[in-house]
Amino acid sequence: MLLPLLAVLAGLVLLVWSAERFVDGAAATSRRLGVSPLLVGMLVIGFGTSAPELMVSSLAAGQGNPGLALGNGYGSNIANIGLILGLMAILSPLTVHSSVIRRELPVLVGVTLLSALLMWGGLISRAEGGLLLGLLAVMVGYSIWQARRSGPDPLGDETEESLQAHPMSLRAGVIWTFVGLLLLVLSSRVLVWGAVEIAVGFGVSDLIIGLTIVAVGTSLPELASSFSALRKGEHDLVVGNVVGSNLFNTLGVVGLAAVIHPIEAGTEVLMRDWTLMTVMTLLMTAFAIGWKGRPGRINRLEGGMLLALFVGYTVFMVHLVLRSAGAL
Repeated sequence: MLLPLLAVLAGLVLLVWSAERFVDGAAATSRRLGVSPLLVGMLVIGFGTSAPELMVSSLAAGQGNPGLALGNGYGSNIANIGLILGLMAILSPLTVHSSVIRRELPVLVGVTLLSALLMWGGLISRAEGGLLLGLLAVMVGYSIWQARRSGPDPLGDETEESLQAHPMSLRAGVIWTFVGLLLLVLSSRVLVWGAVEIAVGFGVSDLIIGLTIVAVGTSLPELASSFSALRKGEHDLVVGNVVGSNLFNTLGVVGLAAVIHPIEAGTEVLMRDWTLMTVMTLLMTAFAIGWKGRPGRINRLEGGMLLALFVGYTVFMVHLVLRSAGAL
């Protein structure tokens, strides 16, 4: 059991480091090639921070562990809202000015509800995975069209400030993009192997391991980038990062994993994990969307509520692992 634990720890450390290099390189490359700051913030950074989830879930599905893929996708969504957004709001209440984020929040609620319909029969098929990927493609296309026709947005302004704070040449951006991607694949392989071995050793499903250790680990890049944005007062970037990542996890990560290998989704996933993910998504939307022309705001009390839900869920899941291992 020691070797799998070391593999998970080493995989997570390398995964976080390589994900940061990949996102920084991809963002700098995109900006140097003339992509607008708004699109860089919406797509490259928002979706790029989900690269670890995509790599881990794709590899897990390809190796016959689709439960790990599903757990990683949904567990990361729970961690993004509860751990990252909740903790950031406790440290500093978050004000949301971006109209882009306010448009994306109802879309996130919609695709979250759709995911329940796909799981209703107990299986997310390849066709349904293709549907999720198709919806992601449509959403990306719409985002590009909307960004080109809309005026300045606080999310774009904050992204531009962040890129100017860490300038990178086109050559360096391309190099770090490929180096980060290569190390992402390597670290994901190590992490998936260790996670599967731990699941076997503890006698629990790979779904549980995906929902806990792997999900929190693959969310660490979002946590790091959110801390960085919070220190600069870039609240829209913090919230946009979580919303974009959750959209990509729900559509891209789960969709691609299902295309690679159909995913069995038991009743417990729908009743336990999906239900909590949906409740947290609805709470985040209610807090952040804003009403009657006023900007949305996630205060410390609301952040504490989201964090408490995450902590309670994590304690319950750890209890399941220990009970399965006979420690309780």
